[in-house]
Amino acid sequence: MPGKHDQIAGSLIQDILTRRYDVNERLPSERDLAVRFNANRGAVREAMKKLEQLGLAEVKPGGARVKDRSEASLDVIGHMLAQGELPDAVLVDQVLVVISSLMGIAAEQTLELATDEEIDVIRSLSKPLYQQTLTEEAHTLARFELLNHIIVASKNLPLQIIARSLFGQFTPNMSALHHRTQADHELFATFAQQLDRALERRDVPAVRVAFAAFSDLNRKTMMRAFAAVRADLGQEAQST
Repeated sequence: MPGKHDQIAGSLIQDILTRRYDVNERLPSERDLAVRFNANRGAVREAMKKLEQLGLAEVKPGGARVKDRSEASLDVIGHMLAQGELPDAVLVDQVLVVISSLMGIAAEQTLELATDEEIDVIRSLSKPLYQQTLTEEAHTLARFELLNHIIVASKNLPLQIIARSLFGQFTPNMSALHHRTQADHELFATFAQQLDRALERRDVPAVRVAFAAFSDLNRKTMMRAFAAVRADLGQEAQST
């Protein structure tokens, strides 16, 4: 069960991300927050520490002020995706663009640094995507396992940390879209085969092309899921 400091931090994070407070605006005092949440000041200080770690507030003697979201830490992405009934589609697409760029770098470094055995493992993980009979869940898991092994094989520690943080915050917040996600298995199979051949030849330009196509299809799949869920919600609203 979340502690009192988590409750306070969660409420303030929500207020900041929904722009209830403007940048540089002073947050409520420790005393006011303690009264509002029926908490002691120790819990309030813990909550403020969390906001400071996320980069959403600057805490100084005499009070805390809101910082611009562009100054926040990477860990704020999950909180941003969790706002509202559906994640923000623009933010989701932006995260996918970043992940795509990271995966392109990882794939190139994998070709430079991975052993033949590691390349063979990655190639074997592309094979399930050739199938067009996989369930949506199995197809998603196959794509994720392929990408994860490429991240590991890149041997790029900063990239691994950033990519895993993004994946870890992104995936749990996509649950509202899962039932309407329908990947084009035929196209994914085509791009998986292109990637497989490029890996076999250690052909960097071909890997770039294959990953760009793979990532673009992934983004389109997600945007179609958003459109389908929005249509479902619109129909539900009309029926009530």
